[in-house]
Amino acid sequence: MKLKQNYPKILLVIYIIVWIILAIKPNYRSVWIDENILTAIFISIFIISYRWFKFSNTSYSFIFVFMVLHAIGGHYSYNEMPLFDWIKNYFGLARNHYDRIVHFMFGFLFFLPVYEFLVRIFKVPKGWRAIFLTFFCVAATKGIFELIEYGYVWVRADSLNITNYLGEQGDVWDSQKDVFLGVLGGAIMGFFVWIKEKTIKK
Repeated sequence: MKLKQNYPKILLVIYIIVWIILAIKPNYRSVWIDENILTAIFISIFIISYRWFKFSNTSYSFIFVFMVLHAIGGHYSYNEMPLFDWIKNYFGLARNHYDRIVHFMFGFLFFLPVYEFLVRIFKVPKGWRAIFLTFFCVAATKGIFELIEYGYVWVRADSLNITNYLGEQGDVWDSQKDVFLGVLGGAIMGFFVWIKEKTIKK
C-alpha cells in the first residue's frame, strides 16, 4: 500500500536522476535548453498540483515514459538519436525516425491522463463522450504545440534550432505528419480505453 501511494514520487525521483544524467554534455546545449523549457513548466505544474489532484498510477507511468523519451531527444536532439541513426543506416531510410515515434507516443501516452482529468475535474461521463472529447483535446494540443514550436524558432531565428529543434530533416510536410502521428496515437489509445470501459460495464 505504501509503495502504491508513493509510486508517483518514486517515478519523479527516477525521472530527475535520468534528467540530470541526460543534462550532462548534450549534443547541442542550446537545443537542450529549448527542449526543456516546456518540460520545466510541465513538471512544476504536476508537482504544485499534486496535493489537489492525483492521476492513476497507470497515467503517471505513461507520463514518465513520455518524459524520459523526450529527455533522450533533448540530449541527442531528435535528429541524431544514435539507435535510430543505426536503424536509418541499416535499413537505408531517408531520415532518423525517433521524432516520429515520440510524436506518436505523445498521443498514445497522454490520452489516459487527459481522459482522467476530464472525467474527474469536468465531470464528463465516462464512455464515448469522454473518449471523443479527450481525443479532440489531444489532437488540438498536438496542433497547438506544432504552432508554438514554429513560432518559437521563428522568434529565435537560429539555424541550429531550425535543423535540430524542429527536426524537419528536409521534409516540408514534417509538422503535418507529426500532428497525424499524435492523433493516430490518441485514436489507438482511445480505442483501448473504450474496450476497457465496455468490459467493465459487462
